[in-house]
Amino acid sequence: MELLILSAEEVRQALPMAEAIEAMKEAYRQLSTGEAAMPLRSRIEVPDEATVALFMPAYLKTTRDLAIKIVTVAPHNPAQGLPTIHALVVALDAATGRPLALMEGASLTAIRTGAGSGAATDLLARPDANTVAIFGSGTQARTQLQAVCTVRPIQRAWVYSPTGQHAEAFAQEMAGQGPIPEDLRVAASPEEAIAEADIICTATTSHTPVFDGRLLRPGTHVNAVGSFTPEMQEVDLETIRRSLVVVDSREAVLEEAGELITAIREGVFSPEQIHAEVGEIVAGLKPGRTSPEQITYFKSVGVAVQDAAAATATLEGALRAGLGRVVDL
Repeated sequence: MELLILSAEEVRQALPMAEAIEAMKEAYRQLSTGEAAMPLRSRIEVPDEATVALFMPAYLKTTRDLAIKIVTVAPHNPAQGLPTIHALVVALDAATGRPLALMEGASLTAIRTGAGSGAATDLLARPDANTVAIFGSGTQARTQLQAVCTVRPIQRAWVYSPTGQHAEAFAQEMAGQGPIPEDLRVAASPEEAIAEADIICTATTSHTPVFDGRLLRPGTHVNAVGSFTPEMQEVDLETIRRSLVVVDSREAVLEEAGELITAIREGVFSPEQIHAEVGEIVAGLKPGRTSPEQITYFKSVGVAVQDAAAATATLEGALRAGLGRVVDL
């Protein structure tokens, strides 16, 4: 029995952003229409080391995508010169259960998270949106920018990070890459970043809001992907109050999305005010934006169906391009 092994660089080559975005739309659609099996993720803690291992399986019935992602989070790793997060994804044959591929998971996660925002942006942002503001300067911020520029004709991008050197490095690296415009500017403040933004992406680990929702222009679309615990809050209550709220999974965000949990606790928002899961919009069950002036907000905490769809798309792309190394089991 043969198994294909894909490195991080091979995953990036095999999964172009445009294909990833389409895969995310289908994954979201199946999740929202009951065509997916996605158990709650399992969690094992190693208390002595503060390490956590997460196991995230999913099956998409219509496309027969079956995969499991294994993620470990070890906060002490950077002191040893190691990444905080390691991840692997195993793609499986739905008919026989045979392992098909083992792929590096952090790169796949970054692409599929960006692609999730790309899918939401394609469905919710104004068609004429041409300016984006990115909060954060890490890996997730990079794929957010790439995804937004894939689905909208972005002419100018802004990046803001509290660490100016990181923002400068981000701008130098990303300007002019693929669909990203050469006009990529470092903002001196959050206010400058959003002053002309049609689309805003937050990809930070902040526990406090990164911009003032009172300053949002009518018609803005916001993608919020950084916060994934009840204690984290990238987006303020005013943004929630002003927005049409769309999520990746109602169940997941009500458990994990700090800004929505806080808004509910403060009485600014209620679960019934979630307009739609993005998959419901893909399926035509709910409308997206209904006016050019409407502010739209997409909250994603990440769901395992994204990994399953991304794994299949990556495997198919790798086979077409002859990427990876085959080993006998």
